[in-house]
Amino acid sequence: MGIKIVGKIEKVNGKEISYREFVEKNVDKNQPVVLTGLMEDWRASRDWVTENGKPNFQFFATHFGNSKVQVADCGTIEFTDQKRVEMSVSELVDQWLQDSIHEDGNATAGVSKDKSFLYLKDWHFVKEYPEYIAYTTPQFFCDDWLNLYLDNYRIHKDPDIYSEDNEVSCSDYRFVYIGEKGSWTPLHADVFRSYSWSANVCGKKHWFFLSPSQSRLVFDRNMKSSVYNIFDDVSETKFPGFKEALWLECIQEQNEIIFVPSGWYHQVHNLEDTISINHNWFNAYNLGWVWDLLLKDYNEAKEYIEDIKDICDDFEGLCQRNLAANTGMNFYDFFIFLARICFANLVQVCHQLRDAENLVWSLPSKIRHLTLNLVSIQKVALKMKSMEGLTRNHVLHLDFRETLDDPEFFELCMAWEKTYGTIYNQQKCDYHLEKSLTCDIRDLDIIRTLASQVSTPEDLVIFIDNIITKLVIPDN
Repeated sequence: MGIKIVGKIEKVNGKEISYREFVEKNVDKNQPVVLTGLMEDWRASRDWVTENGKPNFQFFATHFGNSKVQVADCGTIEFTDQKRVEMSVSELVDQWLQDSIHEDGNATAGVSKDKSFLYLKDWHFVKEYPEYIAYTTPQFFCDDWLNLYLDNYRIHKDPDIYSEDNEVSCSDYRFVYIGEKGSWTPLHADVFRSYSWSANVCGKKHWFFLSPSQSRLVFDRNMKSSVYNIFDDVSETKFPGFKEALWLECIQEQNEIIFVPSGWYHQVHNLEDTISINHNWFNAYNLGWVWDLLLKDYNEAKEYIEDIKDICDDFEGLCQRNLAANTGMNFYDFFIFLARICFANLVQVCHQLRDAENLVWSLPSKIRHLTLNLVSIQKVALKMKSMEGLTRNHVLHLDFRETLDDPEFFELCMAWEKTYGTIYNQQKCDYHLEKSLTCDIRDLDIIRTLASQVSTPEDLVIFIDNIITKLVIPDN
């Protein structure tokens, strides 16, 4: 069964559009795009690529050879994904080079046979090698709440399995991928229904996209399982809507960055040996997508164990543990995330208003953006209020004044300052005045008058209401 391709993803010179234009056309409208012209000065574009445009495997083996990475066997299915094995980068490079020599020998004899295509995926390169600055995140993608938060906190800390020594493996969503020609990624939508951006350092990829409005067409009648490979002989009986799906495609060349919006299902094939840098991220514009996925996965987790509800001492807690295991976080994790991000935005708003001498009538774009963030958090918190079991057996308590004394929160605030300064082309923060960012906030009237304790989604809704009312910030 062939797929119906009805269009191509637009390509735009990233140097010729503004941040605002990108947000209005692609982020707010949840539309994919390919951006060019943004990677020329990356160190990765020099070090990781040979003169003939191929992956510099020797460089990786020499500088990062001891790293343990996850490598997908693209020809073997395990559960709903490709089978993965752990090996060192050096071991992977040796295997690739051996396969390449073997293939060259077979090519002269006209021999073809099945082979297993290997694909290094989800390498937490930035966390493992923080001193090696391989690239700079483009301005368009800097408003990244997920990774800014994970640089200072963990989204989910399971006391049964938590280990400080396992910091690299689950502490961010910034990845390096290295795949040989013929490797591929099955059909999927991204983790947390986040946005993603994927930069081709070298090689060429073929992308196939399905919009969220058509995603139901790749699921079975019960909406439980989706198509694995769109080029398989897909069963019309199991997936009756698949033949009606309308696809967009894109050939991504070297030094091009593709923006993948929330909820877009996609399948990707490496047409050449490739190296790519990939981030998953979310912010005010797609925060609702994250909550919708959590709620959907929660309901499925709850339904799956409903038969033991009457004999389970902490049924809700079990549902939340299963949700965290399956999705990567649960309601409690998400609520704490929202509260801390809310606090960080409040610090920035107050800091900006102080610097602007409280000229609220001439709010700069940065303050309007921060206010949009608060309103987005409030909308999600309103949805969470309906979940009666959220705080019944769990104590959730964050105090804004106490949080100001948290060194990790201070680092988050500094990252927030740097990020929005980058987005709005402000001068870099004077690090001699760092402590004024939070210390001076304490002296503002709003901090003394706010009810600072947040224990429930309703508390968070009221907290944000008070911020907007007391700062006289107009509704965006």
